[in-house]
Amino acid sequence: MAYKKAKRIHVVDDQLMATELEQAIGGSDDQLLLDSLSEEDEHFKVRSIVSGFVVDEYGDGVVIDIGYKSEGCVDRREFNDDEIEIGSKIQVMIVEIEDNGGVVLSKRQADLEIGWQAILGNHAEGDRVKGKVLRKIKGGLLVDIGVPVFLPASQIDIRRTNDVNDFVGEEVEAEIIKIDIERKNIVVSRRKVVEVERLKVRQELVGTLQVGDLRTGIVKNITDFGAFIDLGGVDGLLHITDMSWGRVNHPTEVVSLNQEVEVVVLDFDEDRSRISLGMKQKTRNPWEDVGDTYAKGTIHDGEIVNLMNYGAFVKLEDGIEGLVHVSEMSWSKAPTHPSESVSVGDKVKVMVLEVNDEKQEISLGIKQAEKNPWDSITDRFHTGVRVKGPITSTTNYGAFVELEEGIEGLLHINDISWTKKLTHPSPEINKGDIVECLVLSVDEERQRISLGMKQLSDDPWEEEVPNKVKEGDVIDGKVAKITNFGVFIEILDGLEGLLHVSELEGDSENPEDILTADQEIKVRVLNVDIEERKIGLSMKGVG
Repeated sequence: MAYKKAKRIHVVDDQLMATELEQAIGGSDDQLLLDSLSEEDEHFKVRSIVSGFVVDEYGDGVVIDIGYKSEGCVDRREFNDDEIEIGSKIQVMIVEIEDNGGVVLSKRQADLEIGWQAILGNHAEGDRVKGKVLRKIKGGLLVDIGVPVFLPASQIDIRRTNDVNDFVGEEVEAEIIKIDIERKNIVVSRRKVVEVERLKVRQELVGTLQVGDLRTGIVKNITDFGAFIDLGGVDGLLHITDMSWGRVNHPTEVVSLNQEVEVVVLDFDEDRSRISLGMKQKTRNPWEDVGDTYAKGTIHDGEIVNLMNYGAFVKLEDGIEGLVHVSEMSWSKAPTHPSESVSVGDKVKVMVLEVNDEKQEISLGIKQAEKNPWDSITDRFHTGVRVKGPITSTTNYGAFVELEEGIEGLLHINDISWTKKLTHPSPEINKGDIVECLVLSVDEERQRISLGMKQLSDDPWEEEVPNKVKEGDVIDGKVAKITNFGVFIEILDGLEGLLHVSELEGDSENPEDILTADQEIKVRVLNVDIEERKIGLSMKGVG
């Protein structure tokens, strides 16, 4: 009804309209608007802010009467739902005056201008303001403090914010750090407010902090060397070595981001606001009575937790580890690295060899927790016994033969063949071959067994050579090996003699120019030395 009256009065004359509009809308409280109705049209200029009344609405528009020649229209989207009420008074900005007398109005631009002027009139750089976070924009957040202002991502919090969307819809307090009047732009910082508040809390907290205090905090950052704990305004370092009495490879094994933890204050520097924290100190140090639990000579179950070049660390319980030196792993084998005997995660039995309370060190032995097979070695292996087993490894000086689990014997290179001059066990024998040997000797004290293969057969130098090889004999032979000083000729099964380079027949001084491997030739026996086990041969004068 208010709109119909106002419409009718408007077409009669301005004075009558002013009187009856006052009655229709509500009286003398709107005197400012009524006074303006009689002013000249020059009062209505583009970008000026004027008061008006909601007189109608249609479609996407709301009709506003500002006392001009014609009503103006404002887009409905510029209103909140509860703001559109016929007869209600609002302020709008004249955006455009059309040639036909029509006006384009904006409530939003009026609100912004009014808000901007209010901010400039009441606030300056350094002032604190409160506002609601509207939305995320490029580089930060848009906050409504009466006008939209920019909160950069770097100024949201002291630490980097993982997702700035978490602040959308929240009310925040911030400090104005820049006002650009010309561009009508304001930048604010929530971080500065947080820093000031944290400083107050830090000063209060540090003032009451005592070594030994039990505090609750939040894990804010994790590094390789520890975790930083927020105690409520001040951070403390929980070093990796103070997280547990046991082994911790990385802090994430104990704590996680944003986890609430209880810690003990170990030390703090009030001037530098540095606080050292601990978690393991909340419980008893297991090393306090380690000597009673792990007395020398006692045997315990453990787990391999780490391997080093010099040995393996064994966990006996949480916070208690001991070292098994590589030399204490096996009675028979001598591993060059612990990984040859054990792996991380293996369950083992160990004997306590030594305890150092002061250094918190325990020396352990794996082999001492087992029966020493060498204690009764002569019951199973003694001189003259035939044995059989696989070759476990070879060296330049011989081969190791496994006689039983944990017991190996050495087959020296000189005890492989009666007749062949070997520089390496191969190609006669190789790793994995099953060989039969004779026990030559047993040294219990040094834990060594010597083996021989050639001793299983008769010595040809004693049985065959004296009867079958004599000086002056011409015999058949085959080239076995060529060297720069001569050629070794096989003259009996496995028996070799040396055909010196001076005894070759030919013009060349190079044996390879005269003979080839496996070539069959006739040679004369020059000399036989049974004691030195040498036979000298010659090609000269042999037809």
